[in-house]
Amino acid sequence: MRARIVRYLAERAWLSFILMGVAFFAFGVASLNLIVTIRANLELFYDHGIMVFGDGGGQQLLELLGYGYLSMAFYIAAKACEKLLVDRLTRKD
Repeated sequence: MRARIVRYLAERAWLSFILMGVAFFAFGVASLNLIVTIRANLELFYDHGIMVFGDGGGQQLLELLGYGYLSMAFYIAAKACEKLLVDRLTRKD
């Protein structure tokens, strides 16, 4: 399955370029949201201590971890498309 997706994207440089742009933009948005939310979460823990876990702080912490992995997935998708495009541009035919 992965090989078919890679071959499909390698044959269509325009699609790889569009997917790379979308993934890069999504990575930026997810990362920015992650930074803002982590800062707010840390301030909340600093102000109210361990009591925050009972008010949903633990759930928010899990959501932050999820955002981190989602952001990483978008970054990997952008880098994979970049590799396909660079390989296409630098190969000798």
